[in-house]
Amino acid sequence: MRLQYARRIQVLSGALGLIALAIVVQMTRIQNSPEAAFFRQQASVYAYELQTFYPDRGEIYDRNGHLLAGNKSVYEIGVDLNIVKDSHAIASAVSLELGMDYAQVIDAIENPSEGIYYVVLSDFVEVEPAVRLQELKKSLQDNAEEGVLGSLTGLEFKSHPQRSYPENSLASNVIGFVSREGRGYFGVEEKYDILLAGSPVQAFVPTDPNKAFEIPRVMNGTTLVLTINRDLQAAAEQILDEALDTYGADGGTIVIMDPRDGELLAMAVTPRMDLNQFWNYGTIYDNASEFNSAISMPYEPGSVTKILTMAAALDSGTVTPGTTYLDTGAILVGGATIQNWNQEPWGLQDMTGCLQHSLNVCMATISTQMGAGTFYGYMDGFGFGHLTGVDLAGEAAGRLKLPGDEDWYPVDLGTNSFGQGLSATPMQIMMAASAIANHGRTVTPHALHAMVRDGRQYNVPAQFGGSPISEQTADTLSDMLVVSLESEGSLALLPGYRVAGKTGTAQIPVGGFYDSTQTNASFIGWGPADDPQFMIYVWLERPSASIWGSETAAPVFGEMAEKTVVLLDIPPDYIRQQVVAK
Repeated sequence: MRLQYARRIQVLSGALGLIALAIVVQMTRIQNSPEAAFFRQQASVYAYELQTFYPDRGEIYDRNGHLLAGNKSVYEIGVDLNIVKDSHAIASAVSLELGMDYAQVIDAIENPSEGIYYVVLSDFVEVEPAVRLQELKKSLQDNAEEGVLGSLTGLEFKSHPQRSYPENSLASNVIGFVSREGRGYFGVEEKYDILLAGSPVQAFVPTDPNKAFEIPRVMNGTTLVLTINRDLQAAAEQILDEALDTYGADGGTIVIMDPRDGELLAMAVTPRMDLNQFWNYGTIYDNASEFNSAISMPYEPGSVTKILTMAAALDSGTVTPGTTYLDTGAILVGGATIQNWNQEPWGLQDMTGCLQHSLNVCMATISTQMGAGTFYGYMDGFGFGHLTGVDLAGEAAGRLKLPGDEDWYPVDLGTNSFGQGLSATPMQIMMAASAIANHGRTVTPHALHAMVRDGRQYNVPAQFGGSPISEQTADTLSDMLVVSLESEGSLALLPGYRVAGKTGTAQIPVGGFYDSTQTNASFIGWGPADDPQFMIYVWLERPSASIWGSETAAPVFGEMAEKTVVLLDIPPDYIRQQVVAK
């Protein structure tokens, strides 16, 4: 009997073992089957969702750490139509807080397009009203006060960044702006748009909040440090605005650059705009070239160009500083008569006198002595007709007609020598003149000082455009320009400092002829003359108080130079020379 039970137990144990083995085999088969792989894939998909992460746009600072462009949080306010309980309560709250039309809000909620389950009521809402709406929603939910206003269930808030400009219109022409679509326009914002915007990252993100550590880190856009000095920029804008009022000019430009390395310290133009209200762009500007006339609006600069003609003549050996010239008040070039600005002869002059009295006839004489090949070769070397490469969006090249062009005539060799019949931007003139201030080498103007990426700063090195003249020519001409200003008692003189410079008064072509009553008044200068640390260009458009650059642009230069040496902490000449002597 016992044996019989023993055999039954063995059989039962064996059967159970076989069943267990079959279960294990079946489990293994299922786990490795295509169906199991499919379900595992589905489970992983449902546990993760694909999301795109957008980095914050890089900030923009001036050279001393003042924030010029940053980011602030704003809200998109919308309605989840699947869970709305009281559309009238939502419409009342939103219209009251955001100033929206009640009927339009109701219509958007109750009459959505087919297949739409989320409606955006307003976007780019400031933090304060958005927070008040959030607090109201929470209060109603917590205290069940639907009887007072109703339920705001379904009202949703999505925070996102928006570009912010704490200085409003300051340096607006340099900075540019960012549209609500996130694209940069003009200035630095457009030129470095890709760097500032950064790179979006797509990744599968776990829906399980316990796995939040798996959410990828997105590196923000590159932060830029500009060469602009915020205080000097503010001073330049104030001085320019006062000058337009004082001299009745239609518009103007003041640019300040370090002629040693091309760093733009300030760039003031008119008109300017509040970058926080960029949508007003179309009411302020008629076309894109007006946004920054310093780089995008070529004009006939007039007599400021004479310093480049003289540089070419000295460098080519056509003249020396002591070369004398008998000015008769007129010269015939290409069958046309060229006269001085006052239509009078000035008698015997040397080359410094030609600069001091700004004699058109003298310049036309030495340009014809050089010949077209030599003269235009130097003008090309100075950069006329070429982009400077300044790192601001929207630069224009201007025009230098050359022999062989359909619209070039022999008289142009004479008129181009004193800045008529050619066009250039203030930026081009400054780059060309930097060869004189910088001992023969032109500098490439730039607004970017450094980039900050992932906690590291990368400084931007100076770049040089070329050496159109020798160091000896540059230094000789700079001294001549100092003497020229001092001899005439120019309004551009800066007490305590020797400065070099030249005025410009160019008649404006109207209907194919030059209008003697409308001029562009300019002045370019640099100092201290023995160690140039700043170069200033002033351009006043159509001044009505006086048509002459010597009476309008020159005193503006003097005022700007006085402010510049203070803000840049440049000691007077006698103090610097005492330090050097020690």
